[in-house]
Amino acid sequence: MIAPVFVDTNVLIYALDDADLKKQAAARDWRTELWRRRQGRISFQVLQEFYAKVTHKWPDARQAARSEARDLLAWRPVSVDAGILDHAWKIQDRYQISFWDALIVAAAKSVSCRYLLTEDLQAGQDLDGLLVVNPFRTDPPSILGARPGHAHTESLAD
Repeated sequence: MIAPVFVDTNVLIYALDDADLKKQAAARDWRTELWRRRQGRISFQVLQEFYAKVTHKWPDARQAARSEARDLLAWRPVSVDAGILDHAWKIQDRYQISFWDALIVAAAKSVSCRYLLTEDLQAGQDLDGLLVVNPFRTDPPSILGARPGHAHTESLAD
């Protein structure tokens, strides 16, 4: 079985946003596959950012955003504790990334994720065993393997 995949806020938001239909479709494919395989992971930081950004962008979507956030509790969100905070500072210093991105990396590492889906960091970057994957250039089968009984599909970049 493949390691869990940590999902950044932007992927969850693109799944709802029809401003870029290609990114929306890609984000939905990732979300669907991670739900199906029960391999998606997030942090409470991601949940908070998701809710704040969705309700800011679409004020009438407050109840829908709350419902989605409740559903995402099934992904066992990581809570920031002293250990994650300290690890985030070390990651921030080592890789010269923002504190918020470092906190996401530290949370992902704390639950043994192998992949981080985000467009906010450099795709292909290896952060101490956590590989950054741009979900808009890489499709789920490229990382997760083909679904049983389904052929491998081409990368979104093709």
